[in-house]
Amino acid sequence: MAIHLTETAARRVRDYLARHAGAVGLRLGVRRSGCSGWTYTVEFAESVGAADVEMDAAGIRLVVAADSLPLLDGAEIDYVREGLNEKFTFRNPNAASQCGCGESFSVQ
Repeated sequence: MAIHLTETAARRVRDYLARHAGAVGLRLGVRRSGCSGWTYTVEFAESVGAADVEMDAAGIRLVVAADSLPLLDGAEIDYVREGLNEKFTFRNPNAASQCGCGESFSVQ
């Protein structure tokens, strides 16, 4: 099982983590939401629980809840700028479709 970060995303995450002293890594997950069923969550990991899976991506410690991992396995995360907006984007091979605004996805 693996999640990949582009170099652009890895640089941005390193910058975020350097400014957040309590973080042990980046926590990724999914939760039910949006018009398509699932939405991505990205936040600082301040601890690692028994139900978490840890992995390394581009030298970044990723922490993923075990129940989110099947929906994120194989995903590539990038960081993009579009005009004045900046955000993480997900290319997820597990997503069967994505809503028009790109905020949520569905699986088969």
